[in-house]
Amino acid sequence: MLTEMSSRFSRRSFLGGALAAGALGATASGQKPMNKLGLDLFSLRSQGWSAFELLDFAAKNGATMAHFSEPRFLGSTDPAHLEKVRAHADRLGLDLEVGFGSICPTSTRFNAADGTPREQLLKMLDVAKRMRSPIVRCYLGSSLDRQGEVPFEQHIENTIASCRSVRSEFLDAGVKIAVENHAGDMQALQLRGLVEEAGKDYVGALLDPGNATWTLEDPHHTLEILAPVALTTGIRDSRVWATEQGANVMWVPFGEGNIDIVAWRKRLGELRPDLPFSLEIINLRSPRPFNYRDPAFWDDYRDVPAWVFRKFATLAENGKPYQAPQPPVTREADKARFEEWTAKQEREDVAHDLRFSREKLGL
Repeated sequence: MLTEMSSRFSRRSFLGGALAAGALGATASGQKPMNKLGLDLFSLRSQGWSAFELLDFAAKNGATMAHFSEPRFLGSTDPAHLEKVRAHADRLGLDLEVGFGSICPTSTRFNAADGTPREQLLKMLDVAKRMRSPIVRCYLGSSLDRQGEVPFEQHIENTIASCRSVRSEFLDAGVKIAVENHAGDMQALQLRGLVEEAGKDYVGALLDPGNATWTLEDPHHTLEILAPVALTTGIRDSRVWATEQGANVMWVPFGEGNIDIVAWRKRLGELRPDLPFSLEIINLRSPRPFNYRDPAFWDDYRDVPAWVFRKFATLAENGKPYQAPQPPVTREADKARFEEWTAKQEREDVAHDLRFSREKLGL
């Protein structure tokens, strides 16, 4: 049974995704890219700002869409408050998207205290309708769900079941579920299979090239596979380099990575000029290691096709180490000063990437 599930989320997904991506590229290649610049407000998570301040920052720095990936950034889901947030976005000329967390009941990321997956999805559907968001973003979980007693393929099946539990309500509302490739959980082939299995009429993908590097993928591969079913994006640059144990991955400011974000953006414009180019900036201070030269590492990654991994390994082999700016003190030594530095660096990183997107990427 597990072999059948794994096959369904890889082989069929790849064939359908590759053919559809090729078809889209053929029809859109002659068009001028029209992707709008967006900002996932998780990028400003350390600021402690209200929804109105977050929207002001996004508009001031050139974004035309703001993505509230978590309800906490809205401040409240009270209808009267949402009406004020939507009105403020209208005054700024901003489109909005909304989302929340895990919809997989067996994931380590799922918050059962907020209700069943169906209850949480329907609550966010109401928010989406009030905010005029075309999607509700959510995800399966994280790389931790590749471990433990529950097979990863079963987590995927459970996520599909969660989507199906609200199919009629989302179709009636004209809103779609955007499942993200998130924090090292699903590879592109698996997410493509999930979307096809659940139903493309109301489920699609949030395409995240940064998270792709946490699943041993080249983000260009991720783009080709997920572009046909993508509903939105969450984008950042990455640096990948080889180590004695395998490879290190860091999310870095635009222009500091080695994934060729300029070519990635150009290809997105060819395949899907209708999608927002939405930044989710998470510039890490230390790399994440993937010690794949250790045979035990592969216990959690037996579903990774060799041809997909080879593209990632090539990135690592051609990459060089990256040293990120470091805070002047540790959190333990001086919490206030550490948090002040972190918030300031975060603002500078986001402003830099928005500026890079306008000036270098033509957004």
